Amino acid sequence: MHPTDLTVAAVVKHGSRYLLVEERAMGKLVLNQPGGHIEAGESPENAVVREALEETGCVISCNELIGVYLWIQPQTRQQFLRIVHSADFVSCDETLPLDHSIVSRQWLTRGEIDARRADTRSPIVLRCLHDYESGRRESDKLLTGMLPLHQNVHRVLARADLV
Repeated sequence: MHPTDLTVAAVVKHGSRYLLVEERAMGKLVLNQPGGHIEAGESPENAVVREALEETGCVISCNELIGVYLWIQPQTRQQFLRIVHSADFVSCDETLPLDHSIVSRQWLTRGEIDARRADTRSPIVLRCLHDYESGRRESDKLLTGMLPLHQNVHRVLARADLV
């Protein structure tokens, strides 16, 4: 059994476009929301702000929790548990180097994302966009009492939507 991969991501909309990253994963180029792993002692909100800066060079302001999602990769059976927040775009420094796996930052419309759905890293990418657009927001209390999350993954899993 693989350990659960605990990650965060941000849905960032600016005008009619969403902030995504094109990254190398599993030997191919894929689209994903900016995000990544939570460091020890870090809150999900702080992690998503840090990861967005590292992956895109963009400063974001974390807003509401959209949801907690669980996806099990069909070939490897690896579990990915993703905590997703909405976030506001603040600024972008295009001179900052991006994380080594990131090829580029992309600002795409929903139509452009849908046209590239086969290029998304996982089904969570489209699912949390759908939930964001439909107005889904979770209470901040969803994760209350579960910090540090690394020690409470089983409790977070119990709250996750299977994608």
